[in-house]
Amino acid sequence: MAHIVVVGGSVCGLLTAHALAQDNHAVTVLERDDAPLPPTADQAFDEWDRRGAPQVRHSHALLARLRNLLRDRAPALLTDLLDVGATELRFVDTPPPELAPLIPEDGDEDLVAIACRRLTFEWVLRRAVETQPGVFVRTGVVAAGLVAHPGSVPTVSGVALTNGEQVVGDLVVDAAGRRSPLSGWLAELGAGDVVVDEEDCGLVYLSRFYRLRGGEHPPNGTGVIGADLGYLKYAVFPGDNDCFSVTFGVHPADDTLRRPLLTPEGFDAAAAVLPSTAPWVAAGVAEPITTVQVMAGLRNTRRRFVVDGRPLARNVHALGDAAVHTNPLYGRGCSLAAVHAFAFADSLRQLGPKDPDGLALAMDATARRELDPWYDAAVMQDRSANAAAGVSTGGDSDADSMRTFVRDGLMAATRRDPQVFRAFVRVLNLLTSPDALVQDPDLAARVLTVWNERDTRPAVVDDAPDRDGMIAVLTNAV
Repeated sequence: MAHIVVVGGSVCGLLTAHALAQDNHAVTVLERDDAPLPPTADQAFDEWDRRGAPQVRHSHALLARLRNLLRDRAPALLTDLLDVGATELRFVDTPPPELAPLIPEDGDEDLVAIACRRLTFEWVLRRAVETQPGVFVRTGVVAAGLVAHPGSVPTVSGVALTNGEQVVGDLVVDAAGRRSPLSGWLAELGAGDVVVDEEDCGLVYLSRFYRLRGGEHPPNGTGVIGADLGYLKYAVFPGDNDCFSVTFGVHPADDTLRRPLLTPEGFDAAAAVLPSTAPWVAAGVAEPITTVQVMAGLRNTRRRFVVDGRPLARNVHALGDAAVHTNPLYGRGCSLAAVHAFAFADSLRQLGPKDPDGLALAMDATARRELDPWYDAAVMQDRSANAAAGVSTGGDSDADSMRTFVRDGLMAATRRDPQVFRAFVRVLNLLTSPDALVQDPDLAARVLTVWNERDTRPAVVDDAPDRDGMIAVLTNAV
């Protein structure tokens, strides 16, 4: 068995440690935040100082791909989540009203996500990992670089800390997230250049958490609710223990919207005027439990650590957001981190630590197969959304035509056709490829049929205000 040093103690690092410990590897997790585990999940949300992971108090989606991995590979973790108040979102139990009730089909048991706050998920993971034999979580330690033997392809043998200590290991996993320092560390070793693809998401997103008051139930069912108004994106994310969050996404240059939305008064006013969010924040239904949280500087980023068929360095692997990071508004980060973490454990089991080049090539193939399609999809989604909002990011998509086809074709078909609905839910939850709907001739024909009928059916009435109307609401609120 190997000793693996994992840099980063958030979701990706903890999932990696859990998966590796199941194969009896020794794992040392290095977490820079010097914050002990709070006694309860609610205290974690209120008190846990996770400044190294500023996204933890934003909306998160724990998609069906993640839930199914936990069900099949780590059932005790799934049980722990449900025991502390997370719930399962069974999509076929709450279809669009036009489709209800759905006749059960094989595969419906996989169409289940988890309603849970990110900090609750991380708290459950950390508690489980800290009790696993062979896992040691060190907090308050900061990784400064790699320890390696020089060569045309450096061979990594550990991690250097800012206090001068060296943590030696057979393998090093970079789970440090979207701001991973690995590219710089490899440059310091004289390794080749990491190949980086990146594009601005064109988005600032803002979140606020609420808790339903005693006796209140989710107003619009249990699933994620969201829409893109062109000038504003929004979504409601159900959480654990009667909590939920509302998230808004605006372009970084749109100060007229962004600034008032940063205030609790503006945020709540916007939520109260949108038909899909208004029932959630209505007086007497819920109360806010956080201020408005903001994240900016978001970029879709993909890093390649195998170039021209060979690794830039041996015995070091980037997982999760450190390898591929996509627009967090799509909610894919935790689920793709789980896919990557379990795939790493599987590849290590098959190849062993004595085949470093084989392991690097296997993980490169995994990234290309499992992560790249979602990176490409996020880039195209962001280009289309930004073009629709009048913001150019270098793309050439016909935004108006695409938005019309999605609204009047795909989204309309999900409300009319059970097969399209199930297929859409599978894509949304990473259970099939992003292009599965257009690659399947039958599904594509079903969507096209609905789109062709757009002029013969009643128009969908959208009561959401336009941009000028929203600005007026925000101006009155703040």
